[in-house]
Amino acid sequence: MSIRVLIKEFPHRAIALTTSSHALVLRHTSTSTDQSANYNASTTSLGSNGVGAARCMVEFNTVEEVDLSDYRALNMVNAHGTLGLITVNGDIFLVVVNGASKVATVRLGETVQRIHSVGFYCLNSSSYDSLLNDEVNPYPTDTIDDEGFEMGFGRGKGEGPLEHPCLALKKLLSSGTFYYSSDFDLTRRLQERSSDAATVSIDSLDAGFLWNSYMIQPLVDFRSRLAPREKQALDASGILTSAIRGFALTITVPSSSSPIRTPRSGLPSSMTLISRLSCRRAGTRFNARGIDDDGNVANFVETETIFWAPTGVCFSYTQVRGSVPVFWEQATGLLPGQQKITITRSPEATQPAFDKHFENLELSYGAIHVVNLLSNEKPNEIELTNRYRYHIRNSPLNVGDEKNSREHELIRLTEYDFHAETRGPGGYEMASMISQWIRESADGFAYYLSEEVEEHAKSNGQDYVMRRPATILQQEGVFRTNCLDCLDRTNLVQTIISRMALEIFLGHKAVGASQDFWVRHSSMWADNGDALSRIYAGTGALKSSFTRHGKMSLAGALADARKSATRMYINNFADKGRQNTIDMLLGRLMGQVPVHLYDPINDYVMTELSRRAAEFTQTEVIHILVGTFNLNGKTNGLHEDLSPWLCPNVDPSQQCPEIVAVGFQEIVELSPQQIMSTDPARRQMWEQAVRNCLNENAAKHGKEDYVLLRGGQLVGASLSVFVRANSLKFIKNVEGSLKKTGMSGIAGNKGAVAIRMEYANTSICFVTAHLAAGFANYEERNRDYKTISHGLRFQRNRSIEDHDTVIWLGDFNYRIGLSNEKVQKLCHVVDLETLYENDQLNVQMVAGLTFPYYSEARITFLPTYKYDIGTDTYDTSEKARIPAWCDRVLRKGDNIRQINYDAAPLRFSDHRPVYATFQCLVSKVDEKKKDQLSEDLYHQRRAIVGDTRATGIMEDTDDEDLLGYDSIEPGLPPASSDRRKWWLDNGLPARSRAQPPSNDHFPNPKRPSNPFTPSPEPDWVEVKRMGSRAEPPPARGTARAHTVDFNGTSTPNSLSGSTTNLNQMKPNSMARKLIAPPFNLSNPSTTPIPNVDGAIDALKRTPSNTSTHSLPNYLPHRGPPTQQAHPPPPSNLAREISRKPAPPVPTKKPSLLGTAVSPSPASTPSPPSQRHREDLHVDARPQPPPPRRSMAPPKTERKPVAPASLIDTSEDKPPLPPRTGTGLSAASNGSAAGRGRSLMDEEPEDMESLRGWEVLRPVR
Repeated sequence: MSIRVLIKEFPHRAIALTTSSHALVLRHTSTSTDQSANYNASTTSLGSNGVGAARCMVEFNTVEEVDLSDYRALNMVNAHGTLGLITVNGDIFLVVVNGASKVATVRLGETVQRIHSVGFYCLNSSSYDSLLNDEVNPYPTDTIDDEGFEMGFGRGKGEGPLEHPCLALKKLLSSGTFYYSSDFDLTRRLQERSSDAATVSIDSLDAGFLWNSYMIQPLVDFRSRLAPREKQALDASGILTSAIRGFALTITVPSSSSPIRTPRSGLPSSMTLISRLSCRRAGTRFNARGIDDDGNVANFVETETIFWAPTGVCFSYTQVRGSVPVFWEQATGLLPGQQKITITRSPEATQPAFDKHFENLELSYGAIHVVNLLSNEKPNEIELTNRYRYHIRNSPLNVGDEKNSREHELIRLTEYDFHAETRGPGGYEMASMISQWIRESADGFAYYLSEEVEEHAKSNGQDYVMRRPATILQQEGVFRTNCLDCLDRTNLVQTIISRMALEIFLGHKAVGASQDFWVRHSSMWADNGDALSRIYAGTGALKSSFTRHGKMSLAGALADARKSATRMYINNFADKGRQNTIDMLLGRLMGQVPVHLYDPINDYVMTELSRRAAEFTQTEVIHILVGTFNLNGKTNGLHEDLSPWLCPNVDPSQQCPEIVAVGFQEIVELSPQQIMSTDPARRQMWEQAVRNCLNENAAKHGKEDYVLLRGGQLVGASLSVFVRANSLKFIKNVEGSLKKTGMSGIAGNKGAVAIRMEYANTSICFVTAHLAAGFANYEERNRDYKTISHGLRFQRNRSIEDHDTVIWLGDFNYRIGLSNEKVQKLCHVVDLETLYENDQLNVQMVAGLTFPYYSEARITFLPTYKYDIGTDTYDTSEKARIPAWCDRVLRKGDNIRQINYDAAPLRFSDHRPVYATFQCLVSKVDEKKKDQLSEDLYHQRRAIVGDTRATGIMEDTDDEDLLGYDSIEPGLPPASSDRRKWWLDNGLPARSRAQPPSNDHFPNPKRPSNPFTPSPEPDWVEVKRMGSRAEPPPARGTARAHTVDFNGTSTPNSLSGSTTNLNQMKPNSMARKLIAPPFNLSNPSTTPIPNVDGAIDALKRTPSNTSTHSLPNYLPHRGPPTQQAHPPPPSNLAREISRKPAPPVPTKKPSLLGTAVSPSPASTPSPPSQRHREDLHVDARPQPPPPRRSMAPPKTERKPVAPASLIDTSEDKPPLPPRTGTGLSAASNGSAAGRGRSLMDEEPEDMESLRGWEVLRPVR
């Protein structure tokens, strides 16, 4: 898919990668202001010198949702994807693949591209836009410059006024040794990846072979936070690219030369070789040797040979190479072969790392056969061989506690002195003699084989044909080959092993290969050896002439001499720079910190979707039937009626289950020849017999036909899963896996086959196992279970236990610990309880030694082993096997319930088949409802966040204010401002944007100051207005309403509810509440006094010596109200209180609690303004008045009007200080005068109540 690289310069530099349908936009945040946005954790990097991770905003959306009008094309060539982001010298670069060519086609629709050119585009600076335009040689040669790269290409060091900081990285990535695929997972071998995956899931890649894992990880983390639909869109876009390093090539094999021909079509076959170099301990020849503490070895390469034919046959064989897994080093030298080897750790200190390495190999590939090609004559190599042998002998994979532990030895060693064996007249041709030492393991390991199969099914009355690849065989072991450098000798021997595996495969097919086919095979392996040697040592491989042509010529010898001299130069003078570049690419340099990406909108949406999953998720019950049968190698039951076993007489709801899993053991006779290889023909015959029985039963009940979902076989054990045709739409991610346990993990006489799937949104795993035989070998069986449970893995390293529902079925071989006579008697009287109490599996499970947390239903049938064939009589042979429940079904999961558990009367084997039925609760997600909710949440969050996105235009004020300022401590966010607070997520403003529910709602002053404190108090109170008054300012909080009446009650109220009519209240009750009660001197209150905004003044107060008797004489004594000089109109008497002209302020020293008085304009006395007063603090107890402090500047000016007797007309007096209200009136902002009302504004009868009060002063 074509990808365009677009850039926008203003107001923020941003780069967009766009396809025809979607866009990925990245924008660098210029300061650390945004470190607080959507990021609540600190970032610490070892050796980072206090420098935090660079941060970028990212957004992935459809092109319709992204405004690209301000973007321009960054270059004329379309990109092939991005390798990720990297920080170099403080600048963030987006790495984009600009040039690539197809070099391999594994199967139809699975192509591999080789990278020729990459671009580094800076996200935070335009200084490098004009640099790095010259080309790097995409074709590997042996002309190497002083940095270990191609000579004559690229800008030299020190040339030009400015050198691009990523020049060395560009040379490395453009060297032609990196490959990627947009069609399949290139980091995994064919056996480990799902064949039905439509797109490459970037998070399922094998990080051990993913060379851009450090750069792509920020984008992988971003992808993990996307919704499933957006994940699929991002994967399908091909924007994210996964790169391996190594070799990939496909050679076309004409139909005339192909061993598997297609005479009708005449289409050619193909042979592909893929080598994946590990990045765990990557480096150059003398800088990366041996092993590290995590079990990673230098020059570890997985090489896979693939043959594909147009008939649908696909063969795959994998082998590995790697440095000797001990801690050793080798110094460079000017003479070839004279570099001294130093072993740096003792055997005891080396063993843990050695064990980690082989445990990882065993987990990934199964049994390991080590092929050591080191010399027995060179002292350095002899020392390494001795240590290698010692650690293999002491490996826990080869050490057991029991007599039969030999069967659990998973490492074999073959020492083959390559130089000694090929020194004679036969030359390198004698190397093929190694096959006689490894042939047995090659037969036991087998190979991966898949074939296309056709299935006819009927659904909804219509017949249709399904063509799909079916796995026939799986490879269950690996050869690990090594020499000193794992280059020349190793490549030649691996070529021989690859040919041996192909010959075994063709032998099973009873066909042969032409000489032309083998010439193509050898040529491909020679190219592989050259490519891997050039990566590790700097030149092509030695002995490649023999590998390519099958003989050694003089020209080949001269070429080897030239390569050796070139290697010496590069290893001594260029490897250090190359090693530094590799470490930078992999993020291993001191101070390197990965880029942090965040999306302020999508992260919130995913969190909300997870919290509200119940809104789009529903559950449904499905039915499952499982059956296990040890066939004893017989085939005479193929034509018998299997319905008593597969279609038992159970409840009608269980008659036609959605899923049927059938496990067979001893499907073939386990002869010494059979146990070394797998014949799928026998399994396919039984699968057809089972399918016919199921479909006949489905037709009787009017149900859809069953189709074979997947089958797997481990020599004698097989597992097949059938599903109803109408259930296929709910099933996805079907995978299979095998695990051998018998005879050192090479032979398939014992082991397990597993198949997992996802039914809707519930994961289900079926495991059929054939465990170790023998009456007393219950500990061996326990060990078999542990080997299978730990070692059997699916894709993404998923184990058996990583599923919602797990069902084990098979011949577990646990016996009954009683004598034969006693068991026979108990069976005769059907005393199942006594038998079960002595059952080995029951005893071991109760002791917690096997199958932990699994459950088994109550056994209601007689022991299923061992019968005389064709009868119901237990074994009467000389061996006289004790009857036992060998065939069992176990389950684990909170969502599964077992309904039936019984045996079926089929007598053509010495075992009886067992079946079990289950009800399984699966969860189904309504994708339409989920998508709609996701879209609503997205737009809702987008409206709140605004343009705080990668494509948005943000306010620049805060960023500009912080330019040039550094944090007082590295890693700390910048200081907060009036607009931003560093602790607020997603760049939210410091001031709340919440609007009141209506104009009649105000913040509740009784609400706690901490919004997170639980409180019954609502956020808003509703106060009905009278007449026309100004709109209140925007208030903070959430829309919770409260209605206040002035009769002393307050009730919660909805926004649309009715409120108390203030006109109906008594005038005297309101007037009383305007005046505070007198202060009780004998019992001063220590309760803190709240301010107007509800905050508590922390000042301690004591009664003052100043008494209110010093108030002016114009305050009348307490008694009946006096006649008002200017009574208000009668209609407003209940709401209005007139005021007299204000008296002059007494001249005395102001106190800290005094409140300034507002000045008035110089004018003639005017009638006082009529004010509304509403008291929001309703309390039955008398409260002291709050301190008289001004909370806002005055809006108007006016002079107080004094009584005529106090007016001094002799001279002009200076204006009084400003005066505002005390905050007793919450509605003062709505007054005509625009100011609050103070105690000086009260009527004489109101002020009368203040007599006898004491003024509170702060305690000094």
